[in-house]
Amino acid sequence: MKKVCLYCRVSTTHQTSENQLIELRAVAERMGYEIVSEFIDNGISGAKSRKDRPALDEMMKLATQRKFEMVMCWSIDRLGRSLQHLVEILNELQAMKIDLFFMQQGMDTTTPSGRMIFSVFGAIGEFERNLIRERVVAGQQRAKAAGVHIGRPTKMNDGMRSAIQVMHKNGMSIRQISKSCKVGIGTVYSAISITEK
Repeated sequence: MKKVCLYCRVSTTHQTSENQLIELRAVAERMGYEIVSEFIDNGISGAKSRKDRPALDEMMKLATQRKFEMVMCWSIDRLGRSLQHLVEILNELQAMKIDLFFMQQGMDTTTPSGRMIFSVFGAIGEFERNLIRERVVAGQQRAKAAGVHIGRPTKMNDGMRSAIQVMHKNGMSIRQISKSCKVGIGTVYSAISITEK
């Protein structure tokens, strides 16, 4: 008998997950599955990440212990509304060889068509990540061309540079200077190398 867990989510506290549970329990019984756990996130948006959804987080932790073989959800948007979060969850479960079933969409990863659909989700998720990466790189290049400093603000200024150079001349080690000024070793070397040029 296949061990399954049910995952339900409702976005507001005014909604109830009971309807989802009733239907999922009926499907599990019809299929001859044993329900080992039920996870319910009440009043939580599907766009939130796993760490902000306690029931989902607990379910994923139990998945690593192989407490169940399949996750059953009423609808795909109950598991996640953000494609990125959804693909992360799907990939994590697939890596643990845990199947997924979405009642409303009739999707089941134990079937060839279900596996194909999840592969398409993975490809779309990767495409979305690549688009975001391209936009970030293009934005950084535009900012750089406009003379905007990218990255964290530098601690280095003329006063800091002078202090580092004086400490170095007085025989302090690079590591001691780094600790004293609360800057990285590379920053100390860079300040010292300016005077040596």
